[in-house]
Amino acid sequence: MRHDQISNVSETATRIATGEDRTTYDNVSIVLHWLTVVLVLMQFGLAQIWEFAPKPTRHLMIVAHMSFGILLTTVLIVRIGWRLSPGHESPPALTGWNERAAKAIHFLLYGLLVSEAVLGFVLRWSGNESMSFFGLQLAPPFAPLSKPAHHNIGEAHELVGWAIIVLAAFHAIAALFHHFVIRDAVLIRMLPRLKRR
Repeated sequence: MRHDQISNVSETATRIATGEDRTTYDNVSIVLHWLTVVLVLMQFGLAQIWEFAPKPTRHLMIVAHMSFGILLTTVLIVRIGWRLSPGHESPPALTGWNERAAKAIHFLLYGLLVSEAVLGFVLRWSGNESMSFFGLQLAPPFAPLSKPAHHNIGEAHELVGWAIIVLAAFHAIAALFHHFVIRDAVLIRMLPRLKRR
């Protein structure tokens, strides 16, 4: 990379880091993004380890999984609404095929997250069980489904969960690659402004 290219990348990164142009995400988008990350990791972790826990603990973990799942669903609704509202769309950090690939991954992640939330509700209700939100019971709005249908929904819920984790890991590795290898400002855009400064 030539000196003038390095200087140009450095100047762009500095502008983005200080928020001098509209290439950064706003604080609400940043908070919603990292809240989504934390909740997704918690949900996946709980689902992977509760089968090894004794029954009383397992029940508490399943209830926590439902509660945090409803919270994640709320965060997703707010996040999508915020992103679609005017003035909250940041210009792309990349161009060409990189931009198209990044957008495709983002849309796929959103689609998988929404699908997983819907499957979570349907899975619980299809077994004629209430959803629990920190003690508040949400009764099934429809009649229970057959056992094979209930089982298939559970399989789909687990499969989509794994797909989210794999795609999110790829997304994170790509962001770290941009930051440490390409040394552009892709990752900086989603860091809190206080940290960027």
